[in-house]
Amino acid sequence: MEIDFGNIKVVGFDADDTLWVNETYFRNAEEKFASLLDGYETKNQIDQELFKTEIKNLELYGYGIKGFMLSMIESALDLSNNRISQATITEILNLGKEMLSHPVELLDGVEQVLEALKDKYRLIVLTKGDLLDQERKLEKSGLSQYFHHVEVLSDKKEENYKNLLEHLEIPVEEFLMIGNSLKSDVLPILKIGAKAVHIPFHTTWQHEEVKMEEHNNDHLTLGTISDILEYLK
Repeated sequence: MEIDFGNIKVVGFDADDTLWVNETYFRNAEEKFASLLDGYETKNQIDQELFKTEIKNLELYGYGIKGFMLSMIESALDLSNNRISQATITEILNLGKEMLSHPVELLDGVEQVLEALKDKYRLIVLTKGDLLDQERKLEKSGLSQYFHHVEVLSDKKEENYKNLLEHLEIPVEEFLMIGNSLKSDVLPILKIGAKAVHIPFHTTWQHEEVKMEEHNNDHLTLGTISDILEYLK
């Protein structure tokens, strides 16, 4: 399907797993968490309990590492019937602190793409998660210079996008969103009448997965971020 990007003037980029690696560190932390709790339950049960707790807590904590840390502690208490040791709680906290202090690892081609587009389009970051952590990652990434605006949203639903584009005075027909999540970066964007490009990352959080019947073909899917330069001239 041919998609015309001729009217695009503003390009929005998701951050985590679009500009830099993120989900891989969550999966690694989950593996370590399961090892810490292996005396109480099977790995499969530990993984399920943690995911269930994370989803339950989204409305309280939102997205990000800090909420993930609290959900790990809550899950550890539940799985151990409150018998988990203080030393193990400390190890869980350290897992989260390691994630927060981890160096930012840019994905291949990101800076070259931003350099190529910066003088032709207005570039913005639209991400979700913890404000302090996302600001830290953006600063450490060295990419701040390329963006006219950075917005950390509590969630990425149609209403969030509509309100932000209205606030920034961006017509939907002039906006293109680029991201790794069909659920957060593509489907809600298409529903408000803007355009979207999906660049899958090799690891996807279960909560971000989309059922086959929800897939929409009115968007472009690319293998790498560098491929966008074939379409944005």
